[in-house]
Amino acid sequence: MHEMSIALAIVDQVEITARPAGARAVSSVRLQVGELAGVVPDALAFSFELACAGTVLEGAELVMDPVQARARCGPCAHTWAAGMPPQLSCPVCGGTHTELLSGRELQIVSVSWHDAPSAVPTHQER
Repeated sequence: MHEMSIALAIVDQVEITARPAGARAVSSVRLQVGELAGVVPDALAFSFELACAGTVLEGAELVMDPVQARARCGPCAHTWAAGMPPQLSCPVCGGTHTELLSGRELQIVSVSWHDAPSAVPTHQER
């Protein structure tokens, strides 16, 4: 199950950013997950929860935005939903010189966290 290695990489990347920024708790991580990325969303969600244990991400929500696979024909410029498995020959002209425009994404889009409280100067420090 490669979703666990993906989840661990997500946790590592978020911690690299969040901890130095003073985060005390990450509340959510938003991902774009392409239809052709080869990721099983339920397995990734389960793995993410396990990978977050004992880190600043513990209890964080994983939000996955699906990205539809889309392709474009080189000769006629028609675009279409490629689907899964992907249809890579043009449904209009039958051309095979196609470009996959989207659907392979697997990226962190945003992270929300709570900052550590700032030290409030005492009366004597003012």
